[in-house]
Amino acid sequence: MNLQAMFLDFNPGKFLVWVCVSVFTALLALRLDNIINWSYWAVFAPLWLWKAFVVVGAFVANIVWIKNPHYRLEGQSSIQYRALLISLGIHLFLLLFELLLADKLNTGRHSWLSVFTPLIVVSLLSIAACIWGVKHNRSIELELYCSVNLLQFIFIALRLDHYIGWPWEVVLVPAWVVVCASVVAVLYSIVFAGLLLRLPDVNPDRRRTSLNSAIAYTCLVAPLLCFLITLASRLNRNSNNNYTSIVMPLYITYCTRIAMAFSSKRANQWWFGLRKDLCQFLLGVCPLLQEYANISYTLPTRSDTDTHHNLNQDDMEEGQGSTDTTVVAVAVAVGAEKPPGAKKKKKSNTRRSKDKEVVPHVSLEVPD
Repeated sequence: MNLQAMFLDFNPGKFLVWVCVSVFTALLALRLDNIINWSYWAVFAPLWLWKAFVVVGAFVANIVWIKNPHYRLEGQSSIQYRALLISLGIHLFLLLFELLLADKLNTGRHSWLSVFTPLIVVSLLSIAACIWGVKHNRSIELELYCSVNLLQFIFIALRLDHYIGWPWEVVLVPAWVVVCASVVAVLYSIVFAGLLLRLPDVNPDRRRTSLNSAIAYTCLVAPLLCFLITLASRLNRNSNNNYTSIVMPLYITYCTRIAMAFSSKRANQWWFGLRKDLCQFLLGVCPLLQEYANISYTLPTRSDTDTHHNLNQDDMEEGQGSTDTTVVAVAVAVGAEKPPGAKKKKKSNTRRSKDKEVVPHVSLEVPD
C-alpha cells in the first residue's frame, strides 16, 4: 500500500460531506422511529458541522484573497476563486433550507412550500452553475444534483401541504427518472467491463479501471433504488418497516462515496486560503508525516514466498555440502572409509563451484 499514491487525489471536502450525511441519516432515522428523543436541532448537528467548515473556509479564503493581490496571477486562481463563491452561495441556500426544516419539525409553524423555497431557488441557480462548471472544467456534483431534482422538490412540497393528493409513487416520478437513467448507465458500464475482460489485447490497467467503475456505479445506484422503493411503500402506509431499516441500503452508497473521495478530482485550493491541496499542506507542516507517507508497503504473494523458500533451501544445501566435504576430508586423512553419498555431493559442489565466477585476489601487471 503506497500512502503517497493513496492521498494523491484525495478530496477532503467530499470525504467530510459524506461522513456528515451518513451520521445525519442515522440520527434522523432513529429520531423518526422514536428510539431517541433528541431535538431536531441536535439531529441536524452533522449538517451544521459541514456548513461550518464551508463558511469558515470561504471566510478565510476571502481574507487571503483581499490581502494578497499577487496571488490572483497564479495559474487558474481567479477561476477557482469564482468556483469557491458559487459553492459558498449554494451551501448558504442549503443552510437556510436546513434551518427552516429543523424549525418546521420542532414547531410546525411554517408551510412546507416555504421550507422548500430555498431548495427551489438554488436548483434554478444550479442550472447556470452547471453550465459555468462544464465550461471551465470544474466539479459540478452538488450543482447537478440540485438542478435535476427541481421538480422533485416542488412535488414533495405540494404533497406535504396537501395541495395534491397523489400517491408517493407518482410524487417520486422525477426521482424514478433520474434513477432509471443511472441504471442504464450502470448496465452499460457492466457490459463494457465484461467485454474488456474477454478481450486479450486490452491493457490490464484499463481493464481494472473499468471493472472498478462498474462495481462502484452498481454500489451507488442499486441501494438508492431499493431505498426509494421501500420509502414510497412506507409513506403510502403499505408496509410497517421502520425508518432505520429503510435507510440501511443507503450506507452502501455512503461507503462507496467515501471510498471514491480518495480518487476524485482535487478540491478547491482556495479553501482556508491554502492555495494547495490539503494533503500537501499537511505534509509540508508535519515533516514526520511526510516521511511516513513516503513509505510504501507490499503484501507478500505466493510466488515471493516460494522464491524465498527455495533460496533458503539452496543455502541449507550449500551449508550441508560443505559439512559433508569436511567429513570426507577428515575420513581420508585418517584412512577411514568415505560415507555413502559423499562422492555425489562432492561432484555437485564441484559443478556449482565451476559455475561461480572466480575473481583473483591480486592482479599482477606484466610489462610488455
